[in-house]
Amino acid sequence: MSTQADDADFEVGRVSDLDDELTAELFRSSFQPSPRTAGVTRRWRDMSPEQAEVVWQRLFEWVRWLVATYQLTASVVPDCWWRHSELVAELYALQRAEMASFTSDDSGFGPLAFHERLPHAVERLRTHTRTAGCVGLQSHKEPVARVVPAEPAFDEWKLSAHQFGA
Repeated sequence: MSTQADDADFEVGRVSDLDDELTAELFRSSFQPSPRTAGVTRRWRDMSPEQAEVVWQRLFEWVRWLVATYQLTASVVPDCWWRHSELVAELYALQRAEMASFTSDDSGFGPLAFHERLPHAVERLRTHTRTAGCVGLQSHKEPVARVVPAEPAFDEWKLSAHQFGA
């Protein structure tokens, strides 16, 4: 068990003022607002057609880079990835995470964090691709959109309290 006296006697040796500067640089992004240079992350459904065109082109180029760099197979990212909203959402999130890893205020931990997350994203992509069914068919399989039907009972239900014990 530590006492206040024990804590007061504990000192970490310092080699020079350079130590303080290095520590400050390493942890600066934790204490200051970030001057973001990775661009804006947008919600797909809120984009204007002009914004969507730019975002799609950048995502397409980035996915080509990702597939080539990490040698991802069609069972992870099929050629028709852009026609599957679940793959687009995953790839866009991964693109944004990778871009955020290289902002000017990152102390160097961003790229490591991206690479720690990458295997999990690859597994999710593989699962989405398997579900889409395009790889097994060797051609694109059009996804069937599911639309939750409007329920008249919902209009009545939403007006009631739904807390337990209420």
